[in-house]
Amino acid sequence: MREFSLPALYEVPTDGNLTDLIRRNASQHPDVAVMGRKVDGVWTDVTATEFLAEVRGAAKGLIAAGVEPGDRVALLSRTRYEWVLLDFAIWSAGGVTVPVYETSSPEQIQWILGDSGASAVLVESAAHEESVDSVRANLPELRSVWRIEDDAVARLTADGAGVSDKLLDGRMSAANADDPATIVYTSGTTGRPKGCVLTHRAFFAECGNVVERLKPLFRTGECSVLLFLPAAHVFGRLVEVASVMAPIRLGCVPDIKNLTDELASFRPTLILGVPRVFEKVYNSARAKAQADGKGKIFDRAAQTAIAYSRALGTPQGPSFGLRLKHKVFDKLVFGKLRAVLGGRGEYAISGGAPLGERLGHFFRGIGFTVLEGYGLTESCAATAFNPWDRQKIGTVGQPLPGSVVRIADDGEVLLHGEHVFTGYWNNEAATAEALADGWFHTGDIGTLDEDGYLAITGRKKEILVTAGGKNVAPAVIEDRIRAHALVAECMVVGDGRPFVGALVTLDEEFLGRWASEHGKPAGATAASLRDDAELLAEVQRAIDDGNAAVSKAESVRKFRVLPAQFTEEAGHITPSLKLKRNVVAKDFADEIEAIYRG
Repeated sequence: MREFSLPALYEVPTDGNLTDLIRRNASQHPDVAVMGRKVDGVWTDVTATEFLAEVRGAAKGLIAAGVEPGDRVALLSRTRYEWVLLDFAIWSAGGVTVPVYETSSPEQIQWILGDSGASAVLVESAAHEESVDSVRANLPELRSVWRIEDDAVARLTADGAGVSDKLLDGRMSAANADDPATIVYTSGTTGRPKGCVLTHRAFFAECGNVVERLKPLFRTGECSVLLFLPAAHVFGRLVEVASVMAPIRLGCVPDIKNLTDELASFRPTLILGVPRVFEKVYNSARAKAQADGKGKIFDRAAQTAIAYSRALGTPQGPSFGLRLKHKVFDKLVFGKLRAVLGGRGEYAISGGAPLGERLGHFFRGIGFTVLEGYGLTESCAATAFNPWDRQKIGTVGQPLPGSVVRIADDGEVLLHGEHVFTGYWNNEAATAEALADGWFHTGDIGTLDEDGYLAITGRKKEILVTAGGKNVAPAVIEDRIRAHALVAECMVVGDGRPFVGALVTLDEEFLGRWASEHGKPAGATAASLRDDAELLAEVQRAIDDGNAAVSKAESVRKFRVLPAQFTEEAGHITPSLKLKRNVVAKDFADEIEAIYRG
């Protein structure tokens, strides 16, 4: 199939904007908890009425400080309650939110604030404020800086006390659906980040259709979601706006180091994450079982879960014997795993990278279905996702209702719909290229099956061509190799080379466990173990698993374990954890040469 579409389930209002959602919630669901915020370590509910009042107070402060309709206001912070509050406050003042990753360097901050022409910025911490101050001389349009940890919300509310309700109401109603809501900068894997202009219409079309198609996951007064993705990422904004649109209770976590504890205390019914989160859950549970001498039981339980899930997709369903085994392991293993994920949830949505069939079947088999989706910043997050009632594991689902997915002659995925961005800020040439012929050219390679389910097989710009002329899409094999507990990152190489090789970094958490279990010296590091025969054999098992997914010509022949991680600070990965292949290839050129030497 070359093209597929679904009818829209949600009609975008022509004269509305996203602030309508919080006013509607306060009117229709005044006492419903729409937010959860941590106060002295305890989750506290925030009703729709209370949230609207706080947003209005902060918005008045922004107006008093001189924020005008259409002004760009940057948000530089970790994911927290105030992020959501200030996002809606910026919109309520008539502004356009420009999110900035909290890990951004001063140079990156300068580029985004300067390119967007931000007149104000809200930062989280003193360190963030110092970063802004260090480049402020190069930002002539930047007038105001507030710090969240210095009571920014309270200060804004106090400063705006003299702003009338009438003026604020006018600002909240000024923007229409086709006005910009936000400028989200891409990760910049191949150069300077580009600012994607996303309108209020794009968010309405995106979130309205997601909520309608996944209605059982967004039941007001019953469902909740814990946001631990960066709010600066478009996937995080999807979670934010969809939660408010439903509305369901939304909690924010700034640090995923204690994610298990946060899940246990918040107990969400829905989780949205990236594959690495679900890989960590699986690998941590397996490692704990092995440490407790129950590794074989866990592995048998995992095999049962995968077999059970696969059988659910057959006409006859699971056999009696398989159902019996599944029931036994549900008591021994699966129930405990669901408890780790909060104990109340039955569904998760995964995006950002391929999840993999094995992991998808494992989680569905334990009673926690992970619905895989696909999207880009330019498509306002999800442009395809698996429906809750007709999941096809191994695909990223059907198109967002109301949109169209087309496969070009060269296999590129093309998109059309109200959720697609209007262009790149201050970059007409890039806009014209990306939106040629009225379709957004994603740069991804994919296929559509007979039911309109999309599968992504690689990136056009990442296709390697070996010396033998074989085209290799790195994503498939890299994702399989990366699923191994010991592997943090994997980058396939081989462009113009006689065969395919790979650079591998080790997961520091699991390296420590592995080293202890295998009698290696205390404190052993990737640098000290990279030539260890046992460790290389373990990594080879990960490579073998990856090779099983591709042809012989595409398989990894040789690999190198690197002494350190790929880091954002070194420029190897983006804030959304995408590899900057050109930077990695340059910095580790000697390691790549070593693969092909001799």
